[in-house]
Amino acid sequence: MAYEKYREQFSNRYPTLMDLAKKAKKRIPQVAWAYLDGGTGDEDLLQRNRNAFQQITFVPRFCKGPLQVDTETKLFGTTYTAPIGMAPVGLTGLMWPKAEHYLAATARRLQIPFCLSTVATETPETVGEDIGDMGWFQLYPPRDKPLLHSLLQRVRDAGFHTLVVTADVPMASRRERSKRAGLSMPPKITPKMLWQGLTHPSWTYHTLIRGLPRLRTVEHYTSNNDMKFVSGFVGNRLGGTLDWDYCRELKDLWKGPVVLKGILHPEDAKKAVEIGLDGVYVSNHGGRQFNGAITALEALPHIVTEVKGKVPILFDSGIRTGLDAMRALYLGADFVLAGRPFVCGVAALGKYGGDHVAHILIDDLRNNMVQLGVETIAELRKAEITMG
Repeated sequence: MAYEKYREQFSNRYPTLMDLAKKAKKRIPQVAWAYLDGGTGDEDLLQRNRNAFQQITFVPRFCKGPLQVDTETKLFGTTYTAPIGMAPVGLTGLMWPKAEHYLAATARRLQIPFCLSTVATETPETVGEDIGDMGWFQLYPPRDKPLLHSLLQRVRDAGFHTLVVTADVPMASRRERSKRAGLSMPPKITPKMLWQGLTHPSWTYHTLIRGLPRLRTVEHYTSNNDMKFVSGFVGNRLGGTLDWDYCRELKDLWKGPVVLKGILHPEDAKKAVEIGLDGVYVSNHGGRQFNGAITALEALPHIVTEVKGKVPILFDSGIRTGLDAMRALYLGADFVLAGRPFVCGVAALGKYGGDHVAHILIDDLRNNMVQLGVETIAELRKAEITMG
């Protein structure tokens, strides 16, 4: 595997995801960093997401002899190297051109899932060529049925097998930091943008080769590929408030696992199970949508109690270390995902940046399981913790 040639070098120079984030911030324009790193409002939820993990500490056990940690996980009939995957991120090509292709290739090499967004900058048809059988698709639900049926057929034909339905974007959030940085659709060529391009030559070079980021999946449904027109199309025709009847219809249409993403209330999780959905995805959209929400980690135990093991529970929002992943798994998540870290990895290191992020997270998870004195996730959930 080509990544192995760089693994020692990357591990010494960038041993943590924070190191990669710092590198990515230097390598991409301010407008791209503001979009990736930002939240909404005063961004308090971003920090609360992180702080929630620090409240959980473990009591390790020793003298167990050699430990062989097993992180292999089966989910929806597919076996993954670890219970860790790549969460969807929209407009990914703004951070680094062809990022979706690089992450899809990482997923295939390492046997972990990559979830492609409806509003990514590459299409399911082209990404599907790289991803093998590791492809999930995040759906921003179309409001008209012909568009929905067409999009689902395209995704299915491209080889994506797990549908992740976004529930937590009833309307676009304000994302004030992105606005201050000058993000607009289409991107405007201003003196500020020109200066950012000149001062970030590697990003500019790769962007010129690939072209300015476009919502290529959605362009398929418009007669006008002008970015402003396409962005308006997204606002008018995709997303909005779901209802349970729509979710039922999606389950009938999609011949595979359907997961509802953005769940924070136990009653919503209960309803998702009742109507026959295959999984519940606990998330507050990485703190990007509603600054007044509770943290995903706070919500997780209550949802686990309500679901009672009837369907798998997925989790994201704030995962930055393997220890974070271990904490979420301890609280009952069956699988955890991270979005920003994987995009940071590509922005920092290019083609194999996603591999390095996965290596950091999985190695750190395994290391911390040994430190705790457990070999499996089942054993992990029997560990002793303290809170607060």
